Amino acid sequence: MCSLRIKFLMTKSLKLVQVERSFAEKHYEDLSSKPFFAGLVEYIVSGPVVAMVWEGKGVVLTGRKIIGATKPAEANPGTIRGDYAIDVGRNVIHGSDSVESAHKEIALWFPDGVVEWHSSLHPWINE
Repeated sequence: MCSLRIKFLMTKSLKLVQVERSFAEKHYEDLSSKPFFAGLVEYIVSGPVVAMVWEGKGVVLTGRKIIGATKPAEANPGTIRGDYAIDVGRNVIHGSDSVESAHKEIALWFPDGVVEWHSSLHPWINE
């Protein structure tokens, strides 16, 4: 999986965080009226989370293909959810569903910004 990700996407930022309840509620605020909201918040605050920002052509579409379908039973083998998830309520990974959502989530999770760098491989990967 890692080599596929690196071929199409570059990691711009990464950090390990223990999510506070108020932060989780803000992250999932668009789902606050859903019956599973409390369980979703409880799950994300139950342990550390690795937050990442990916960059690349078609990053949202490519990232969501790597992540797999929202319902683990519908996720293809070889995707993160297809290989590591069982229940939708135990969301092993989250990915932005649009560029607009990504900008909002990056601002929330990385308020100090992301790392600005380009790998020396950049010209060999991107036209």
